[in-house]
Amino acid sequence: MRDVAFAIGVVGMLAVLILPIPTFLIDVSLALSIALSVLILMVALWIEKPLEFSSFPTILLMATMMRLAITIATTRLILSHGHEGVTAAGNVIAGFSNFLMSGDFVIGIVVFLILVIVNFLVITKGATRIAEVGARFTLDAIPGKQMAIDADLSSGLINDAEAQRRRRELEEESSFFGSMDGASKFVRGEAVASLIVIAVNIFGGIVIATTRHDMPLSKAADVFTRLSVGDGLVGQIPALVISLAAGLLVSKGGTRGSADKAILGQLGAYPKALLMAAGLMALFAIFPGLPTIPFVILASILAFVAYTIPRQRRAEAAAEKAAAERKADEEARTQKDSVKAELDIPEIELVVGKQLARTVLRSPTELAHRVAKIRRKFAREFGFVIPEIKVTESLTVPSKGYEIHIHGTAVGSHELRVGDYLIVTAEAPPPQVPHDETRDPAFGMKAVWINEAFAADVKRDGFVPIDNLSVVLTHLVEITRNNLAQLLSYKDMRALLDRLDPEYKRLIEEIVPSQISNSGLQAVLKLLLAERVSIRNLHLILEAIAEVAPHARRAEVVAEHVRIRMAQQICGDLAENGSLHVLRLGNRWDLAFHQGLKRDAKGEVIELAMDPRIVEEFGEAASKVINEMLAIHARFAIVTAPDARPYVRLIIERMFPSIPVLSHLEIARGTTVQPIGAIS
Repeated sequence: MRDVAFAIGVVGMLAVLILPIPTFLIDVSLALSIALSVLILMVALWIEKPLEFSSFPTILLMATMMRLAITIATTRLILSHGHEGVTAAGNVIAGFSNFLMSGDFVIGIVVFLILVIVNFLVITKGATRIAEVGARFTLDAIPGKQMAIDADLSSGLINDAEAQRRRRELEEESSFFGSMDGASKFVRGEAVASLIVIAVNIFGGIVIATTRHDMPLSKAADVFTRLSVGDGLVGQIPALVISLAAGLLVSKGGTRGSADKAILGQLGAYPKALLMAAGLMALFAIFPGLPTIPFVILASILAFVAYTIPRQRRAEAAAEKAAAERKADEEARTQKDSVKAELDIPEIELVVGKQLARTVLRSPTELAHRVAKIRRKFAREFGFVIPEIKVTESLTVPSKGYEIHIHGTAVGSHELRVGDYLIVTAEAPPPQVPHDETRDPAFGMKAVWINEAFAADVKRDGFVPIDNLSVVLTHLVEITRNNLAQLLSYKDMRALLDRLDPEYKRLIEEIVPSQISNSGLQAVLKLLLAERVSIRNLHLILEAIAEVAPHARRAEVVAEHVRIRMAQQICGDLAENGSLHVLRLGNRWDLAFHQGLKRDAKGEVIELAMDPRIVEEFGEAASKVINEMLAIHARFAIVTAPDARPYVRLIIERMFPSIPVLSHLEIARGTTVQPIGAIS
């Protein structure tokens, strides 16, 4: 029934304009007006943002109408019963006239005029201007805000419900500031009306008292002036309070939070400013002719606040940090216990056994430091940041073993001798100490395990003992090198493209998607990384792609052209002491691959159709020669014809993934080539 009660209240206010009411109801109505104005001010102080008090224009209209109705009722009582004394219009008006005027109506007139000037010329005028500018700027900003909401919705940052809420809030904001622009005119009009009403009450009351009730002019002027000014003060004080609330509301702007946070929080945000103000107050305290105690008190308060604010902020920051950590721990525990957590597969994961974990994980700081160095090294060498390396402990892995997972699949594993050292001997004779033969997990070379007690002895013999952690991390590095193509995600590629200069971004706009798609661009980068070709010079790669993209659609063809354009980088990375050691294909194999290539009508190679037995023979011959060369040269490349290069690489990488295969066109000008043998 609140709607019915509200309607009855509005009808009651209208009835007051016509019907006379007793002085008791006048006192109640005036008290209600003062209480309502204070309530409005308190709400305006505590709201977080102006839209939370969007009904303010309506409330302001109703409060203004109520005060005008009360003013008419009091005017009727003053003019009809004013000759009876100062209590003719009720005890509230009599109390205000006696308290604020101190028995002298001249003081009351001065106080009333000051209140009217402050309300009319200062608070209301400023609030009106702020409301006008706010309404204008809000209406001008609506199209841009609407476009921002649509852009967020189309990009998936918000859902339909959030978009509707924002649009509704935008409509309410424009309506609110538009209403405030007009509502502020109510207060200004009421201030003018109060001046007219008090003048009418004074002069009309004096005329009525002298002509109808035969009161002396001096007594009539005193009584009716006190009644009229008291009535004006009772009405003007609530009007001033509501004007202050309106000013607070429209001047809040984009500041969030209650008024104490918005004002006191920002005034106290700079302790140095408070200290300067405290110093100035202290200077005034010792200045001759000025009172000492007030300035000393103010200086002490400002200095105390300046001292306590930083400590309070540090305590709040520590509490927020602790709360954030607790929340993160709770979320981690919840996520760990959740079934959905099993769907989040790390891109690179090192899983160690229980006993090995005591060695590898006993110093998490050292492990984290070395893993960070590995990631930085890959970023410098290959031009993109590999994903985070997750280290976990598992009971499914042998106690002394470990597994390396790429996208949740185990691609490498090994068992170590915890506490012992590994020595890679390759083809050299092993050290003359007790040892057990094994294979290096990273490269498959011959190695031995020795007890840590013999580490110093084998060092003197020229061997390099490798601890368990270094063995694991070396294997991890080699596995990562072999899977670089899988680790370059679409998100990583977009991050690399976003870091480019504006000129190259325009180049991307020219070729993508008209000549090559984003996925095709990623496929080219993956093909390069699959053969350990660095993409650190991404701008050169894009230029090469732009050259060939109009004429070739297949990613393999584009990648071959890019390799030719990047010959200088490829040869520079493979050169050793300024020379590029190459292993050629013999005439027999050059001819075999040439005859095995199948071409389409345009002459482009589409597949390799070699007899499987010939492929096996080539693999055996290549394996024998490469093993011999690895014992002599640490770094070399196999060189073949351009058309056959991808297929030779396809066979070689199954046995020797780290051996690069180049075409004759990828030998850069000025590179010193040193042949070291041939596969024949």
